[in-house]
Amino acid sequence: MPSPFDLKDRVAFVTGAGRGIGRQTARTLAEAGAHIVAVGQTAEPIDDAAAEISRLGRRSLAVVADVADSGQVNAAVDRALVAFGQIDILVNAAGIARHGASVDTSDDDWRRILDVNLDGTWFCCRAVGRHMLERGSGSIVNIASMSGSIVNVPQPQAAYNSSKAGVIQLTRSLASEWASGGVRVNSVSPGYIATAMTELGLKPHPDWRETWLAMTPMGRLGSPIDVAYAVWYLASDAAAFATGTDLIVDGGYTVR
Repeated sequence: MPSPFDLKDRVAFVTGAGRGIGRQTARTLAEAGAHIVAVGQTAEPIDDAAAEISRLGRRSLAVVADVADSGQVNAAVDRALVAFGQIDILVNAAGIARHGASVDTSDDDWRRILDVNLDGTWFCCRAVGRHMLERGSGSIVNIASMSGSIVNVPQPQAAYNSSKAGVIQLTRSLASEWASGGVRVNSVSPGYIATAMTELGLKPHPDWRETWLAMTPMGRLGSPIDVAYAVWYLASDAAAFATGTDLIVDGGYTVR
């Protein structure tokens, strides 16, 4: 009996694939059998990610694109379809975070966070969704955040929280609209994960780490692989009857 987790010869379009959660997710899906379109804003890490996928024996394509630009997203999807002929899985892992008092948040900072985290997710869902609906199948997994349903402390981050709440509601809306077309749409909401972005946020505030750990029942930061495994499940046939769900991977943070 074939495993429902087997992704052999499926094509996954992964944004934010150069670093952190996106990089690990691309690798994990490739290890499960998928070919990978690695999308990111900077060439070197995306090229490295694609080379890593190739070493696993999978086909890969590195595409430099800013997900906040719908034209670049559409061009990236077109390149993927020319190269592979199909996209079976979309993982929206591109994201940015900034901390700061709301009254000190500039228009540019607010706009950039929403542009990447929410608009970027929407642009990719729309572009890939058209193709998936034409084929009558596909799985989309959006990386949201526990910050989309709770308010983090002690750091103020209203723009980030708002963007991720939008991702969760976008996921539900598309899941409802596209289910009859054979396309599943789910989200994964990580808690505090040990990534370069997390460490950058902690650098000026090292005391935050102990606060976060004390508020997390499992007492540790998560690893990108913890999130990647959740994405793998939702992307696979093991989750064939799951759509519109938000899978929280936070070590128990949100239960307190």
